[in-house]
Amino acid sequence: MKTIGLLGGMSWESTVTYYQIVNIVVKERLGGLHSARCLLYSVDFQEIEACQSAGDWDKSARLLGAAARALEKGGADFFVICTNTMHKVAPQVQAAVSIPLLHIGDVTAAEILGRGLRTVGLLGTRYTMEEKFYCGRLRQQGLEVLIPDAAERALVNEVIFQELCLGQIRAASRKKFQAVLAGLARRGAEGVILGCTEIGMLLRPEDADLPLFDTTLLHATAAANLALAD
Repeated sequence: MKTIGLLGGMSWESTVTYYQIVNIVVKERLGGLHSARCLLYSVDFQEIEACQSAGDWDKSARLLGAAARALEKGGADFFVICTNTMHKVAPQVQAAVSIPLLHIGDVTAAEILGRGLRTVGLLGTRYTMEEKFYCGRLRQQGLEVLIPDAAERALVNEVIFQELCLGQIRAASRKKFQAVLAGLARRGAEGVILGCTEIGMLLRPEDADLPLFDTTLLHATAAANLALAD
């Protein structure tokens, strides 16, 4: 079994889910008392969010690069960044180490394409929804990506940072997100990417009429499967 490097803490609420999923997958596949071999480096999200707000992506890349080097030094065979937004600096973080990065966008695109879908909606932080680092990577792999309108993007971003990252799950916000999903469906979305690792805490498959692609679940499952691959 390979050792997974988990670069987490963004936020820690969703990183907990990563840890749970990798261990569940390993136990299901190997049985007995097996659990995942993994290392966790959990950053202080306040520092990372301050970089985001200030637009200081170079500093955030240095912080995450140092964390990735610690994982490599600790014996990780590969690593995952346990958040969608900070894949904005994935190239710089990957360049800081020699072990491979399992990219959340690639895992997500593979799942969508494997189910025969081409047009998907995307929910996430405003950075993830509006900038090219994420949508562009998905489009390069043949997907058409739809994002909510400006007011809806502001709503989604606010709920992520003011509620979900603080562990607050509110029924009223779920209803607002469902309205955003309905709008994406009317525009032709065949499914919706939950492109923030916290959104899966708010929206479950039964909350939507469209298939939901929970990036936390997909990414963590792929990491566990890669750890067990020959």
